[in-house]
Amino acid sequence: MLEKSHSKGPGQAVDIISQHPSEANPDSRVPDDLSRNVFGLLGIPVDAIDFRSLLQSIEFAADQSSPFLISTPNVNFLVKSQGNPDFREAMLASSLCLADGMPLIWIAKLLGIPIHERIAGSDLFGRLKSASKTARPLKVFLLGGAEGLAATVGAKLNAEGGGLQCVGVLNPGFGTVEEMSTPAIIGTINASNADLIAVFFGAEKAQAWMLHNHRNLRAPLRAQFGATINFEAGTVRRAPPLIRSTGFEWLWRIKEEPYLWRRYWSDGKALLKMLLGSAVPLMISQRRKRPVDELSIEIQQTQESITINLVGDAVASHIEKAIQHFHVALLSGKQMIIDLSKTEYLDARFIGLLLMVRKRLNGRGESLHFAGASPRMRRLFRLNRFEYLLF
Repeated sequence: MLEKSHSKGPGQAVDIISQHPSEANPDSRVPDDLSRNVFGLLGIPVDAIDFRSLLQSIEFAADQSSPFLISTPNVNFLVKSQGNPDFREAMLASSLCLADGMPLIWIAKLLGIPIHERIAGSDLFGRLKSASKTARPLKVFLLGGAEGLAATVGAKLNAEGGGLQCVGVLNPGFGTVEEMSTPAIIGTINASNADLIAVFFGAEKAQAWMLHNHRNLRAPLRAQFGATINFEAGTVRRAPPLIRSTGFEWLWRIKEEPYLWRRYWSDGKALLKMLLGSAVPLMISQRRKRPVDELSIEIQQTQESITINLVGDAVASHIEKAIQHFHVALLSGKQMIIDLSKTEYLDARFIGLLLMVRKRLNGRGESLHFAGASPRMRRLFRLNRFEYLLF
């Protein structure tokens, strides 16, 4: 139920639900972060989305010229995000985070998170490339890759005449993000009038580069495609579909590129530690949870802040109700505080919503604050690897 009061004294509960949520998002066609079907998975956001919906979102963003940053987290992303806050923030700031890696699907299944379809960056590039020839092709700028590879792939794309038309290539070489973001480089990319910037740097540098240049790039679509450039150029063979579907593509990658065994060994050990220290205890905690599913949302306002009290179980079944409250609270323009003193439980879907509220606030230079977290709630945040939100 919704608990609300019409009194308006300082610090008192007030009725803000009388405003319709559409006032916060008047054009329902505009992608809205709060309405994303996004889940908090061991410290990072992951969207539950299928290829059809993804391609529709990409087409819409291209048509609207709306900045749209796509991240493709896999095990390496998950591991690196634990010790690199800037890298993690790049994913938190993304328009979509796709599950690129079967281990993420397996972990989601273990935790009851409905993310069932792996969407690898290489598969996305392939889908875009093979899109209908009757539709307007996306103009793509290929950035990075070993010397000559981007030019080779660009020529192939234009010869095929499919869903991607290459309008520029550039290998900025090796250097810092700042050295790879000079006015000359950004000017060259912008002059191409590309719809999509396909970045082929390493994961951390690619995410940092896209975030660093977010306001200076004109191309609406930006995504890191990693090793895709090698697959498309034919310098590295990708695993057959059967092997990819079983989750053992990494073994094939080691066969093709033996030096990768060190990365996979390191990531595997870190993933095992996360499974034993976080995922398994979290799964046990979920199964022991009492079968109560009630949530009241109480709002308190002062001249400077708005506090949202979550009373009960903040879980997926109440997400639409919560979205309405958060939409209107964001419209207030006040400092936002989430009071967890009466919160009994918080699931991955609700954490995903909180991440999107935080993203909206960060986008306007503000922070999301939490108050009243009990030791039990702090443990829940820690097991989910989102304890950083409480600080």
